[in-house]
Amino acid sequence: MVQPIIKWAGGKRQLLPEMHNLLPEKFNTYFEPFAGGLALFLSLTPEKSVVNDLNYELYNLYSTVKNDAEGVIDALHKHSAKDTKEYYLDIRATDRDGRLEKMSDAERAARFIYMNKTSFNGLWRVNRKNQNNVPYANHKNKYKVDEEGIRELHNYLNEVDTTILNGDYSDAVATAVKDDFVYFDPPYIPVTETSNFANYTADGFGWDEQVRLRDLFVELTNRGVKVMYSNADVPLVHTLFDDVEGANIHSVQATRMINSNAAKRGKVGEVLITNY
Repeated sequence: MVQPIIKWAGGKRQLLPEMHNLLPEKFNTYFEPFAGGLALFLSLTPEKSVVNDLNYELYNLYSTVKNDAEGVIDALHKHSAKDTKEYYLDIRATDRDGRLEKMSDAERAARFIYMNKTSFNGLWRVNRKNQNNVPYANHKNKYKVDEEGIRELHNYLNEVDTTILNGDYSDAVATAVKDDFVYFDPPYIPVTETSNFANYTADGFGWDEQVRLRDLFVELTNRGVKVMYSNADVPLVHTLFDDVEGANIHSVQATRMINSNAAKRGKVGEVLITNY
């Protein structure tokens, strides 16, 4: 099993046993329109897949690791050698002063990995100007490059038929047909007003998008596509899906370690919704 090379808020590594218990018996092409850390995708290692994320940094990360893993590794070693709070803040500022746009794809992917691994609690968060605003983690040991993990992901992405996209989730599944499998892992509906992790991109993911995604779930079901959908186990999710014909709601428990408030980390209720 190839391991994710980044941390991701809402990542599914803790839920993989429950998710594997709910997988369809067989499927053709695998689609993951909200890529994140790609935990389920990497645990399945499908022979043909389409992965997508609206976050350009994520798209660039995976496409560049596929095409130029050694360039990413080389750039990461430069970050590792200089890793301090002051250096991190300088690298973070590259999305404010024009330096980010001048980076090569490998340099930009390395920036993303370095900041993801050294930021407070492994969080990636941007403001309305699409500028990262996560503080440094103040870790004791300097960041160490995971060469093996990056090369393993590179090798896998080049051994199988994987298409990597950067666009809207509905466009990412436009080619899905009967007996394909789609896994939707959108930004979750907040459990409280303050626990809103929907700002992975500057655009956010509000109620209208949740409704549009639910409608896409129905459309794919009508096309014979197998779908799994995850979200927080909150009343609004049940409002969305309780009356959807063919939707099976499974309540599960996940361990969440990414939260600015330590008291809110730990076991949380989530749902996995399938149409098969």
